[in-house]
Amino acid sequence: MSTNTEVIGQTPTNPKTGKPFFYKDNPEAVRKRDANRMYVNGKEVSKKHPLHKAGRYKSWDDVHSHNLINSVTEGYVYIITNSAWPEWVKIGMALDADDRLNGYQTSSPFRNYKLMYSVATKDRRKAESAAHKAAEEIAERRGEWFKMSVGQAKECIQHGL
Repeated sequence: MSTNTEVIGQTPTNPKTGKPFFYKDNPEAVRKRDANRMYVNGKEVSKKHPLHKAGRYKSWDDVHSHNLINSVTEGYVYIITNSAWPEWVKIGMALDADDRLNGYQTSSPFRNYKLMYSVATKDRRKAESAAHKAAEEIAERRGEWFKMSVGQAKECIQHGL
C-alpha cells in the first residue's frame, strides 16, 4: 500500500523542520556538496583558492608540501606579539595568519602569542619585505621581530601594500 506522498510525488519530510525537503536539504545533495569543500582548522576555504583540495585538515602543512605552499603568492602579512617580550612584534607572512598563529602556540606552553593584525595581499612576500624594510628604518631588528609598538608595525605593513 502506498502513502499519499508517494502517490502525489511529494518529497519526504525533513525530520528537523517537519517541512518537505528542498533540493538543498536533501541528505544526498548535502553529502555531495560537502565532499567538494575544504576546511583548514575549521575554516572553509574557497574553491577559488589556488591550493583548494577537498577535505578537512588541521593546518596547511597537512594539505600540501612546503614547496607547493611557497609557490602561492597571495596570503596574509600579519603582526604577532607575545607577552613575554612586550616591546617586540613579529611582522610575518603566511598563507593563513590564524593557521600560522596556531603553529606558534604549539611551541608555547602558555599559549601567549596573539595575532594583533593581519591583512590579505596578492603578493605576501613583496608586502612582507616592504614592511620589514620600513620597520628596520625605525626599530631594532632580530630576524622578523622588531622592537616597536603594534601601531608602528601596522603603519609599516600599510606602507608596504
